[in-house]
Amino acid sequence: MKTKTTVKVGVVAADPLRLLGLETILQETLGLDTVGLTISGVARERKLAALLIDVHTCGDALTEIIARLRHDRPELKIVVVGESLDAELVQAVIGAGAKGYLAETADEREIAMAMEVVLDGSVWAPRKVLARLIDASGIGSAGPAAGEGIATKMTPREYDVLQQLMDGRSNRDIAKAMGIDEVTVKAHLGRMLRKSGVNNRVELTLRAMEERASREAKAENKEPKAAKAKR
Repeated sequence: MKTKTTVKVGVVAADPLRLLGLETILQETLGLDTVGLTISGVARERKLAALLIDVHTCGDALTEIIARLRHDRPELKIVVVGESLDAELVQAVIGAGAKGYLAETADEREIAMAMEVVLDGSVWAPRKVLARLIDASGIGSAGPAAGEGIATKMTPREYDVLQQLMDGRSNRDIAKAMGIDEVTVKAHLGRMLRKSGVNNRVELTLRAMEERASREAKAENKEPKAAKAKR
């Protein structure tokens, strides 16, 4: 009989109430094994899969701390919780090696979804910032999806998954809504990523949202012309 492996996540927070709140969300919503830490104490916890860091514990040394942790523990997935959503700060944090950035005002659902996405191997940050990172790096500009719409590549079932991704749903939410298990959702996502030529679910979602916004804008621009033609 196989024993279920529990994912261990460290939480670094200056405020005891914030620490308790974050640990409770991760434990009760995602079933993660959490441990409260200091930055210096991270080195002693060798089995951590991820680390949630409150910026108030790092001061001006935030990016240096992230870079050092990633150098020492390249497998560690770091998520930062901060009060500022300044695009340059978020980009600096991601650039230093963090896999996610959350606002202090993030609710339980967003925190849980961010951790799920990061643990699954993707990056989590405000969508506008992620879009800038993707555009700046040229990610997704080449590959099988280049020049073609993402939605047109999907089967009806995959398109349903795509719609729910754009609504900000996690794998668990999608599985529940579609009456399937999470393994099947992940299988759908794997095929969708290959068809679209993108690297992860966040990039897939952003590209799909950009395409949807483009279609809606074109439709709005055509409407007045159609009305004039009828006259």
